[in-house]
Formats: sequence, structure tokens, C-alpha cells
Amino acid sequence: MWILSVSFLDKREGFEQQHTVWICSCPQAPLIWSRRPQSEQTLSFETTEPSTMNSMLTRTQQVTIWKELGTIRLKLLYKASVHGFTAAAFHQRCDNHGPTVSVGYNNSGYVFGGYTSKPFSQSGQYVNDDKAFLFNFRGERLNKYPVTSSVYAVRMISTSGPYFGEALVLLNGGQAVVYTNPGSYYNFTAADMHGNNLNLTECEVYEVEETTELEKPWRMIVWEPEQRVKLMDSIQSYQPMNSSVSQFRVLLIGPVGAGKSSFFNSFKSVFRGHVTSQAIAGSSTTSLTTQFRAYSVRAGRSGKPLPILLCDTMGLEENKGAGLDIDDISSILKGHLPDCYQFNPSAPLQSESHGYRKCPELKDQIHCVVYVTDTCKISILSSKVEEKLDAIRRKVNLMGIPQLVLLTKVDEACPLVKEDVTNIYKSGYIREMVRDISDRLGVPMSCVIPVKNYSEELELDTSCDILLLSAVIQMLRCADDYFDEISDRLSSTEVKEKRY
Repeated sequence: MWILSVSFLDKREGFEQQHTVWICSCPQAPLIWSRRPQSEQTLSFETTEPSTMNSMLTRTQQVTIWKELGTIRLKLLYKASVHGFTAAAFHQRCDNHGPTVSVGYNNSGYVFGGYTSKPFSQSGQYVNDDKAFLFNFRGERLNKYPVTSSVYAVRMISTSGPYFGEALVLLNGGQAVVYTNPGSYYNFTAADMHGNNLNLTECEVYEVEETTELEKPWRMIVWEPEQRVKLMDSIQSYQPMNSSVSQFRVLLIGPVGAGKSSFFNSFKSVFRGHVTSQAIAGSSTTSLTTQFRAYSVRAGRSGKPLPILLCDTMGLEENKGAGLDIDDISSILKGHLPDCYQFNPSAPLQSESHGYRKCPELKDQIHCVVYVTDTCKISILSSKVEEKLDAIRRKVNLMGIPQLVLLTKVDEACPLVKEDVTNIYKSGYIREMVRDISDRLGVPMSCVIPVKNYSEELELDTSCDILLLSAVIQMLRCADDYFDEISDRLSSTEVKEKRY
């Protein structure tokens, strides 16, 4: 029997880690390719060979840490299950490295640890670090516990792993256990931090590297003013492929506060030449939109209507009997709902309702569905809202309607984008958010479009306009796909009728 060990460095956007692949000639120890949730991939054995250097943090947890620390990259330095649950192994891998994020895991499902901006050593001294903090994850949400006395933030002990004040010690005494003393320079409760389970199943230490230089754009886009004019002309001159439809309909769906109404206002602003606010938009715990509205946009104040209708709905809410009723979705998609229909969350639309279209035509139906999501809230999207979105997607899929996702508030989610909107496709964080929502909603990444709506601005910005217009261009292309599908179905039906 022979064993071949191959090591390589995986440098993904925003994350870097060492892989070791073990290939064994023995047929009793086959190499297994397994797939973890959220597209994390590992190579593993059904033997006692060392495991590969793969992060136990989920992608969303990694992104949450990025958001807390700024524009950074996480590099996995130490993994106890690979290098050993000993203080010596920790110091060998981590001394003189910093800043770092240390993470502990137990078999109760708790994920917890600490951050320090200072490099590890074995001096035996306390190190002053006013940036240090402890944290734990509840699902994908990060709870942060800042240091209360920075001069005692971190202690450099040779016989233990990461040692945060006297409050939290990972690999205490060089063993796979945790020591905690809440209130000693960090305020937390043991139950919240680790569920009073002091046994570690894994310990990881990541070096935090600043990404000062922007990566190559992961999507190409032209930011010149001429591109803005070109996109506007393309939208104005668009003609639906079906002659019975003069304006294709786009349905905007999303949680409360995601930015559906703001997107319409922003798109209208581009063609009006100044920031507008026709649709009611703002922040609230319940939906500000209470009616079904089919908004038309004109090319200028007195210009012709554009070939697109943006249909706004109530926001999705967690509780039953609140927000958009899932049963109303089918009526909207099929074109039964009249404009200005007043939603009743406790009762879906009935065929006897005033204005109900009993025989809607193709022009009344929805030709593209767009899910609008707040980039800042992807990681904390509630399971109940996700279930509602999944139910809606199943209905839309059955009808064969194309679907897109708009990621809003990208400037609030990423410092790089806040500094300059043209950095949007150079941001590893935004790319991870696109991948995350793609996984959650089950749509291709190419169907996820980040945008920035106008919110606090009084004047237009060319770069914001180009993002908004590019999103609408994708909607036009989806509408074409839908009309192509209808045409193919009609052709297929005609062929069958001729045969019989």
C-alpha cells in the first residue's frame, strides 16, 4: 500500500486556506468527495488520516465577520483537528501573526471566540488592545462582547491557546477544553457563550489580512456617461416580442423594507432627471405598500410611457395574516388583480371581488418576477420569510415565468461600495452576498443583480443610474425569454392540432 500527500493553497475571493489531499492505493480506504451545505466542498476519508484544512465557519458566518472587521481576507492558520489540540501546536502556527480571529466549537452546536489586533506570543504578559472583542454566533447572527479594560485584553500564555483576559481561554492548559470567567474584562454569560459546554470539538485561528488592493472585477460593466445614454435608449426603444403586449409587467416581491418601492422611485428618477418619490417608501416594521400598483414610467415629464410596468406589492412578513398573502400571488401572476387593489392580509382575493379580471389577457399577466432583498439582512433572513419565498418560487416555476433577484443597499453593506459605487464588482463581500442569496433562493448567480436605490440623495449619480438601468435591461431580456417560451408553446400546440 502507498499513500500520496498533495498540498495546495486555495485562494478564493475573500478567503484563503491550505488543503492537503491524501490519496491511498488501498481499495479499503477509498477517497470520498462530499458536499457540505452552502456549496462548501471537502475531501475526506473513511480512515484515521488527517482531515483537510477546511473552515468550519459557514460562508455566511465568514461574511458576517468580514462585515464586522471591514475589507479583509481570512486566512486559516491553525486547525486543532489537523495540527493538534495542544498549546505548542497553536503557538507554532500562530505566534507573530495578527490580527487574528480565534473560534471554538463544541458538540452542543455553539460557535464562539475572540478577535485581537495584536500578534500572539509566549511572553506571559498582558497586551493592551482596545479593539479586542469576544463573540458568539446564534445561527448566522454575531453577538459581540467588547473588551471593558483594554490593558488586560489578551494574555500571551505559553501553556494555553488564545487567552482573552481572564474571561475566555481556548485550549486551556493545552487541552481540548475551554476556561471562562465572565465579567473579567469582558461581559457575557457562560450559557450564552458556549451553553456551559466546556469541551472543544474544534478550534480554529484565522489571520485577518487587509485587502487594500481591489481584485479584478468579477463582472464587467462600463461606467461612462455614454453608457447611461445607451442603456436609456435601449429601454425606450424596446418592443415586446408579442404584438398583443405593449408594456411587459415585472412583479416586485420582497420582505418589508427591502426596497421594492424605492427601486421604482429610483428607476423613475433616472428618466425624470431628478430624484422622485411617487411610491410610498421608507422604514417600518410593517409594509408601507398596502395596494397592488402597476407603475408606468415616462421618458421625461411629458414623454411616452416606457415599455415596462413595475408592479409593486405588500412586503412579506413573518407572521400569518400579515403582509402579502401567498394565495394572492397566483392571482397576481395570472393577471386577475386590478391596479390599486387593496390587499387584505387575512383574506386572499376572491373571484367575486370588485375589479377582478375573470379572463385576463397576456398583457395583464406577469412576464418577469423580481425578488428584492436587502443585502445587509441576507444573513438574518428569517426562516419563515424564506419559507414564504420558497412557496412563491414554486408557484412561479410552475408557470414558467423568468425570475431575477435585486440586492439593494449595497453601499450600506460594503465600505468599498459606500466609498465608490463603481467598486461594486470589485467587492469580494458583495460577490459572497450574491452567492449566498443565490444558494438560499435557488437561482443562478447570473440572475442576481446588485443595485443602489436613491434614498438620501437629492441629485442623480451616473454610476447609480447605470446600475439601475442595467438591472432593467436584464428584466427586458427575461421578458424576451418568456415571450419566446409562449411562442414555442403555441407553435407546438399548432403542430399537434395539424397532426390530428
